[in-house]
Amino acid sequence: MDNCETELRAGLNELGLPLEASTIQALLAFIALIEKWNKAYNLTAIRKKEGMVGLHLLDSLAILPHLHGKRIIDIGTGAGLPGIPLAICCPEREFTLLDSNAKKTRFVQQAVLELKLKNVTVCHQRVEDYRPAQGFDSILTRAFASLPDIIDMTAHLLAEHGVLLAMKGQQALAESAQTTAQTTLIPINVPGIAAERFLIRVENARPTEVSQWEK
Repeated sequence: MDNCETELRAGLNELGLPLEASTIQALLAFIALIEKWNKAYNLTAIRKKEGMVGLHLLDSLAILPHLHGKRIIDIGTGAGLPGIPLAICCPEREFTLLDSNAKKTRFVQQAVLELKLKNVTVCHQRVEDYRPAQGFDSILTRAFASLPDIIDMTAHLLAEHGVLLAMKGQQALAESAQTTAQTTLIPINVPGIAAERFLIRVENARPTEVSQWEK
């Protein structure tokens, strides 16, 4: 067992997420792909997979207990985070991974193929231009934009009882105060990561008035 697997297993244990060996191997294969293609696709500032276990895998999986419903969209997915780790662990859910960066969506599509993920759709498009036939139960964002902008740009993607889940750092409290939406601030403990992490859950984020992106 190498250092990455040891750290991942310890982190999963701390998060209370017992996963099968095949799932753990798929997660490790994913960060190996990021490490392999990082230089060509500029996927992350973290160059070695040893640093990706906590900051990418465990950071993504820490929000797993808070997912809502079956249809999930990851806005600004970048290298496939948090969407791919969550999709690996939740094969019963459907994930759409959206990003406007063509290089990154090409990588994510390649990762989906290599990891044989049947529950992931990759979409190269701007969020304000994306018009799915059906809304999503959960909208995920990670380091995407300020909370008021996220609410405004993604409101048209929510199902009637959908929720927005915004992954944030220490700015979470200040951003929550900038919106009149009903928000819940959830502290997130990421094993091995000292920096503050929060999940902002926004209920009924669909505005009663038309979003500026739809005018």
